[in-house]
Amino acid sequence: MGLYPLMHPIRSFSLARRPAAARSVHQTAGKVPLWTVGGLAVLLLVAARIAYDSLAERLHVFSEKPINLPVPLSSLPAQVGPWFGKDLSIPTTTKEYMEKNFADDFLSRRYINGATNAWVDLYVVYCASRPAGMLGHKPGVCYPGHGWIADGMELSDFKSQSGRRIPCLIHRFSRPAPRHEQIVVLNFYLLNGQIATDEKAFSSPFGRRPNIGGDLARYVAQVQISSVLENSTRRAAEAMTDLLLEFLPDENGTVAATERAYAGSGTLK
Repeated sequence: MGLYPLMHPIRSFSLARRPAAARSVHQTAGKVPLWTVGGLAVLLLVAARIAYDSLAERLHVFSEKPINLPVPLSSLPAQVGPWFGKDLSIPTTTKEYMEKNFADDFLSRRYINGATNAWVDLYVVYCASRPAGMLGHKPGVCYPGHGWIADGMELSDFKSQSGRRIPCLIHRFSRPAPRHEQIVVLNFYLLNGQIATDEKAFSSPFGRRPNIGGDLARYVAQVQISSVLENSTRRAAEAMTDLLLEFLPDENGTVAATERAYAGSGTLK
């Protein structure tokens, strides 16, 4: 975590420079100016916060083990309705970076619709030990960083199979000639079991604290569903979201997938 900006020192005024009458009134009243009290309070809060963060980081160094989900994301069924999935390979360097810096678990898988031959890439990452590690890892940053041009973004939503309305962001990117590629990314977060669309929901100082206690209910997860067609991302999101949410803790830390039997290959037993 970053250090807080240094505050300007509080100026002090010597009572010796005041008239005797003013000094007498001030001393007999036994009061400290309110601006001084407020300034000291702020300084104490900042100092306490820095001390807490420093201690938290040191404690986390001694506990580098990830906070594991009861059922790993890799157990998400490879077949979801008409969609058939196969895991995508992730470069070793990328995987090591994710595991070291923010990801406690993640999934990257391509699903193909057996009826329409449409395809989508599903990417899910779960961050519990260091929820703040998710900050900055979003389509609007990552895709342009890999040569894509941002063509627009809009706030939208879709309805899952259970009828739940899920807010999301729709990002559009393209690559110019000679590649002439385009991609649509449907993106949303889960913050402690609640749906969010903006990383500001977990960017506050208190939201960036390391999860020293290993609380499953305190986490940030990101879901991205991408394809060349927006319709494909929406149809896949509608079919997969309810099932995906079973693998991520709710606000009480309960993981519904623990009540069902999943095979390691990602298919239902």
